[in-house]
Amino acid sequence: MHADQLFRSLFLPLYPAAAKDDLARARTVDANPAKNPALLAHLGDAAERFAVLFPKLAGEDPNLDFSDASVHRLSRLLTAERRDAWLASGAEGTADNALFNLVVHGAAYVGACIVKNHGGTWAMRNPMWESLVTLSSRAGTGDVPLFHWWLKSLADAPSKDEHSSHASLADRYRANVEVPRSKPEDLPPIFTGERKLPRITKVRYDVFYKYLKAHVPELRDLGDFPSPERFEELGLKWLDVHALGENRVLLVVGFGKSGLHLFFFTSAGFDKALYYPADAFPEPLVRPRGDKLEVHLAVGEKPMVHEMLYWGI
Repeated sequence: MHADQLFRSLFLPLYPAAAKDDLARARTVDANPAKNPALLAHLGDAAERFAVLFPKLAGEDPNLDFSDASVHRLSRLLTAERRDAWLASGAEGTADNALFNLVVHGAAYVGACIVKNHGGTWAMRNPMWESLVTLSSRAGTGDVPLFHWWLKSLADAPSKDEHSSHASLADRYRANVEVPRSKPEDLPPIFTGERKLPRITKVRYDVFYKYLKAHVPELRDLGDFPSPERFEELGLKWLDVHALGENRVLLVVGFGKSGLHLFFFTSAGFDKALYYPADAFPEPLVRPRGDKLEVHLAVGEKPMVHEMLYWGI
């Protein structure tokens, strides 16, 4: 089930007529220009109701205490099996549907977490579940599309032929909220001084492990790094290793049979991974540029450049 299917079957029938006629306008016009606190309170109430009701719906209590960690605990319970059960409870396209209510209130909950923990501010829309949170970080200032995060997170993962990635609610929260708001300068250096970190041209898990032992022995624990079996499945042809941010972040870049993989390590071990579909020619290239990374690649022979902060966003 795609996100667009969920939207059209569950939500679109309940939009005001004006919003249905011009969705783009509904998603950009401020529904609370006077900053009426009573209207903002509705979002807070929705978040509180979600925190109380979700454990009953899920049959498990993730302790929704409005912390960043609670979003990750919540995300793990958003399975396809639960989604289908909620979808089947109550008529689709009505306010009685369980999945409709879950998403509407869940969007308010995640937004409330960003407001509480990261200084975000609400940007209200009509209907209210389209409301955004405006967040400032080192990546800039932007609006967090909470409702659309939920739809995409609840959708089925794409097939191998669709050439797109599937991110959970926790993935999106980490990548768009926690990482940009983090302070990488507070991370301890993995090592000091300059080191030569040559390319690995014969890629196997055991070779990579020995490489780290030889070149970065301070990195004693890989943490939650992909298993040897998963590493083998990627079919990596080479690995480039970069020390970034005064050696606070170790970036391992590999090109495999399906595209480009970026693995980020800190002194605590494996931190995160990013993936980009990419053609084999021209060969993808990652260029550190001060506090930023430029990822140069091509998809379907179309050149692309992705830019991010060096710690992975």
